[in-house]
Amino acid sequence: MAGPPRGLALLFLVVSCAALAAASRPSRENLDVSIGGGGGGGVGIGIGIGGSSPAPAPSGLRPCDFENERLYRAYLVIQQFRQTVSCDPMGITPSWSGTDLCSSYKGFFCERPPNVTDRTIASVDFNGYMLRSDSLQGFINSLPDLALFHANSNDFGGAVPALSGLQYFYELDLSNNRLAPAPFPTDVLGLTNATFIDIRFNSFYGELPAGVFCRFPRIQAIFVNNNQFSGALPDNIGQSPVNYLSLANNRFTGEIPRSIARNAGTLLEVLFLNNSLSGCLPYELGLLEKATVIDAGTNMLTGTIPASFACLRKVEQLNLANNHLYGVVPDALCKLAFGRLKNLTLSGNYFTALGSCCWDLIKEGRLNVDRNCIQWAPNQRSHEECAKFLHQPKSCPISDYVPCFHKFRFFGQPAGAGALEEKNAAAAAAEEEYRYRTYSALHP
Repeated sequence: MAGPPRGLALLFLVVSCAALAAASRPSRENLDVSIGGGGGGGVGIGIGIGGSSPAPAPSGLRPCDFENERLYRAYLVIQQFRQTVSCDPMGITPSWSGTDLCSSYKGFFCERPPNVTDRTIASVDFNGYMLRSDSLQGFINSLPDLALFHANSNDFGGAVPALSGLQYFYELDLSNNRLAPAPFPTDVLGLTNATFIDIRFNSFYGELPAGVFCRFPRIQAIFVNNNQFSGALPDNIGQSPVNYLSLANNRFTGEIPRSIARNAGTLLEVLFLNNSLSGCLPYELGLLEKATVIDAGTNMLTGTIPASFACLRKVEQLNLANNHLYGVVPDALCKLAFGRLKNLTLSGNYFTALGSCCWDLIKEGRLNVDRNCIQWAPNQRSHEECAKFLHQPKSCPISDYVPCFHKFRFFGQPAGAGALEEKNAAAAAAEEEYRYRTYSALHP
């Protein structure tokens, strides 16, 4: 999923394409399918797609030269797309020739669709190829048996093709391209089998449609970070069974929807990082009992930390930095460090006091409370800055209710579990080389 940094990739593209223009740009002579005239006539996407007897390709290849007719039709589509590739610094497209699509064509993979005996193009993986084309129209939407399209870190432009007609399609990765600035591609909402939607690092804008959280009953990951989305988050965010959700680095405003409590059984990682979200830090975030990552840093959230956060038994990364939070950092929250909590970041707020366990975490480097209003803590705000904020009216309710209290002997240790069991669990968690998928998505 990850590729080279966007800046370096684009620089490499410019230099490589300038040097290799003559070699990498397809011409009428070196393509299997000619463009327009020049002997043989033009080949469009429609040739051989709908008829029972596809016409021979201008290259001289016929349907009988291929393993089956499905692959011949895919061949026509690929050759049409190949003509649109204006830069190929890694030399990918020369492999797109001949009849062996399943073994020789780089980036193309074959499988047999359900209840079909013939092999066909089932997935396309162009991740990191740095191909340049001004449009994907007529390509991925013309491969009727396609199930996956991954194209991270290329230079594809234009609009997202209409994909809802692809009956097997379930994974879409168009991240880190130069797709035309546009609202969320609503046709994507028709991909009811989708498990993975990744459109990060593009220029999409406007509000995120509510359908993102109710049209994908099998969805596992939604990555829309690093775009220009704005407006309030849909109220129905809790309807989605999503496991990994990244909304970071956009322009979202308003409150974090309280319906997120309904994600308690599925949500593992969620990033609200670096938006303009406001309102009170919701009690419902503390109900995400399976979450390992919760990052709401760099917003305008306010209020105290709800007591429900003591129930985040599986959280490993919790970032609430650079908001307008205040009050006491609960001792129960810091006691989560006895379990899986590895990093707690609360810097850049207006907290005034710490629970006793929290001081130990500061010494261990697992809690950052810089730029707050905590007496005796290092690197705090000035007295004047703290006084100005703390004298402003506060409207957020203070929640002392711990919904998981009956499960624990005291905060941080489950009822019936011995100290040795807790120690072993913490050691296992510390040794685990866990890769946070949402944080990885913050890089192109």
